Formats: sequence, C-alpha cells, structure tokens
Amino acid sequence: MAVRIRANCMTGLNFWENEMKKYVFAALLSLFAAVPAWAAVDLNAATQSELEAVKGIGPAKAKAIIEHREKKGAFRSVDDLAKVKGFGAASVAKLKGEVSVGGAGAAEKAKEPAKK
Repeated sequence: MAVRIRANCMTGLNFWENEMKKYVFAALLSLFAAVPAWAAVDLNAATQSELEAVKGIGPAKAKAIIEHREKKGAFRSVDDLAKVKGFGAASVAKLKGEVSVGGAGAAEKAKEPAKK
C-alpha cells in the first residue's frame, strides 16, 4: 500500500511539473511576441494604422503626420513633429520615446524635395 501511494505522489508531481513548464513556455513566448510593440515607430515609414497604435496618436493626428510627410518630405528629427497640425512641444516631448525618424536612409530622404 505504501508503495502505491508513493507512486501516485510522484505521478502527481510530474503532472504539475509538466504544467508549470507549459506556463513558463507560454509566458516566454508571449514576451517575445510583444517585443515589436516596444520598438519606436518610424515617422518616415509608418502607415496610418502603425501611427495610430502609438499612445497619444489617433486617426486624425496619424493622417496629419502622413499628409505633412507627403507635402514637406521626410522628418529630419522627432522635433519636426511640432510642425504638424495638432502637435505642440508638450505632445512631441511625450512621444519622443515612442517614435523615431529612422536611420541614415531617412536622413538622405529628408534632403530630397517632396514629389508633387
């Protein structure tokens, strides 16, 4: 009888051990899936839906960013966002960690005049 109880306890432990492995794996998987959400959105390349995903940018502001980018050319810095209708110095300061202007390619595009 004692042997049977011991066997049942070990089976129970293995069950919980396997369940914990599943939960840890699921937690790690969801963490890695969320990593792109932490990346800054490139003002020069983002679509309207990508811009809307940024906290503090709604549909109207996202559209204004895209229209400004199409008319005036690429943003040279995040501070250029203050030139867009609906953005002031305070809102730009809040968005600095959420948005970027890309790498060297964006700087080259910013030098080119906008095509009409």
